[in-house]
Amino acid sequence: MKSTPVRDPANDHLLTPQNCALIIIDYQPPQVFTTVSMDRQVMIDNMRALISTAKNFKLPIILSTVNNSNGRNPDTIPQLKEVLGDIPTIDRTSINSWEDEEFVRAVKATGRKKLLIAALWTDACLLFPTLDALKEGFEVFPVVDCVGANSHEGHRAALQRMIHKGAQPVGWNSVACELQRDWARTATVPGFVQTAVDQGGAWGWYLTLEGEIAAYHNYKGGAELRAADKKSTTENRPH
Repeated sequence: MKSTPVRDPANDHLLTPQNCALIIIDYQPPQVFTTVSMDRQVMIDNMRALISTAKNFKLPIILSTVNNSNGRNPDTIPQLKEVLGDIPTIDRTSINSWEDEEFVRAVKATGRKKLLIAALWTDACLLFPTLDALKEGFEVFPVVDCVGANSHEGHRAALQRMIHKGAQPVGWNSVACELQRDWARTATVPGFVQTAVDQGGAWGWYLTLEGEIAAYHNYKGGAELRAADKKSTTENRPH
């Protein structure tokens, strides 16, 4: 098995750790609690996985809130702040974050032209900056399993409008796989796998189960490990 040479990561048409940034907008209690187009707990779990993915691959992360510093809204929910750590927050009064000077400066300062955006709600704080960023020549990737709106109709209409203008919808797991790209890039594999385990979806559940089997029954999962054992047995066989 031999992988092809690594493409130029800055100019790859796919997402790479060197060509994209993660934008997180308004995951505050009023927005989270009034989201109805997606299960809120699943959305939070997916967001935690998305943030962990971004940190594992060392993506620039821009975090923004609305009306927190003036006391009208609480801060980003603690479930996400726990994963975000010391990443600073840009607070705004504008519904459209692209109409906040500090926010736009921070996005452009990353030097990245591919923007992964997760925001609440889909039909406002995700929609408006997506349309503006697209107009300015950015490629925008709304992370659709991390977002929602206060109506199913509004959520669907906003996604259709964004896609019509050129946005490219993705899911958090797709983002993780696209950034990892090759199991031979071993530096980020542990974080990649751990994120799936922590997220707790089907793949994470399977990885957890395989780990338990390995721990209690000395089972070695994966074809490569079994092939290595077979090779070792053959080499040590008396001739």
